[in-house]
Amino acid sequence: MVYNFFKNLTSEATLRGISSVLHKQRLFCTAAQASQILATNEKHITSFRTAESNPLKHNFDHAYRFYTIPVEVKNQLFQHGGLPKYFNEQAKAFMETCVMVRDPALEILHYLKTADYSRPAIRYVIYGESGCGKSITLAHILHYGLTAGFLLIHVPWVPNWMRVCKEVSNSATREGYVDLNLDAAEWLIHFKNQNAALLNNIDLRVSKEYAWSKREKTEEGVPLLELVEHGINRVKYASECVVALVKEIKLHSTQGRCKTLVVIDGFNAFFHPRTRVVTAEKIQVPPSKITLTEAFIEITKYDWCNGAVILTVDKTGVADDRRESFLPIYQLGKEGFEHLDPFVPISVREYSEKELESCLDYYVDRRWLQNEKSFTEEGRKELKYLCGMNPRRLMHVCAPL
Repeated sequence: MVYNFFKNLTSEATLRGISSVLHKQRLFCTAAQASQILATNEKHITSFRTAESNPLKHNFDHAYRFYTIPVEVKNQLFQHGGLPKYFNEQAKAFMETCVMVRDPALEILHYLKTADYSRPAIRYVIYGESGCGKSITLAHILHYGLTAGFLLIHVPWVPNWMRVCKEVSNSATREGYVDLNLDAAEWLIHFKNQNAALLNNIDLRVSKEYAWSKREKTEEGVPLLELVEHGINRVKYASECVVALVKEIKLHSTQGRCKTLVVIDGFNAFFHPRTRVVTAEKIQVPPSKITLTEAFIEITKYDWCNGAVILTVDKTGVADDRRESFLPIYQLGKEGFEHLDPFVPISVREYSEKELESCLDYYVDRRWLQNEKSFTEEGRKELKYLCGMNPRRLMHVCAPL
């Protein structure tokens, strides 16, 4: 029955459109049913779910199971981005944010736990086909970083700056460069939201004076949060404040005052030659001439220690002519690959059989799957065929059921 309904659909876009409409119709119904489940005091733990919500304790015993990210942690980490839109909508319907513990995240967690932080920062590059879970893997790593006491430098999605920037202005200090000051100020708010509690405890201070104009300057020795606040309150200088902030964090991390975790989604967009950033003279600006690019290229170098760098390369973050392959060497190009080399590649693949079964069990538990055919072995085989083991496609396929 499921197969007969979908077999005439010839494109994933069509399937996604239908599932989106039906998903919105079912949103409140599903949330109401989920609230009845959550009303009980006893927590329902099954084979597809783990009670261990502390990522510091996650290991391969928890693989293929879902763990819950507490609401306060989600608000701290992802209030300004970092989770895919479709995932957020699903979490709203389920009235909980659950992430599957998968092998790529566990591999990176193992490396982070056993790394020698006295040596230069190791770069990890996550790659894989679209919809396989690269951003969700980063979310798991971010939760670990927060719990482990890392200072977080997180860029939720680089292509947003290159495609839909909010404002473009010529740099006052760098000839030929442009500033994306509204985007920079928004990122500083994101940084503050993630790290304010930690910065108040470790007391990092500005190492030198920064003069923004004849009347405005940030004095040497003031708390690092004052530099952040200046960029938020004086948007004109936000891009330069981001550059200064990154350099200060590199210095403090190298001197052992903090541990830093750099997490950037869609890093390859920094090396794609074309953007939609256009000056007042209608001149297209390459990423290399955007001030924000300098900041995050700087923090991904290997000339500092007491930290780690975790990046994704994603073909959906660049133009159509650069989507033939998802491999890092293709997505980064010669310049980007040489910038990161050497790095540790981490592949995020389609669901395994165990992961698919776990996800379907979770959907049944959340009443996301209500069609009786989806409970049968034959029905699950059809779902497997329709989604091709792709996590995002599975969500869209299951939405109307």
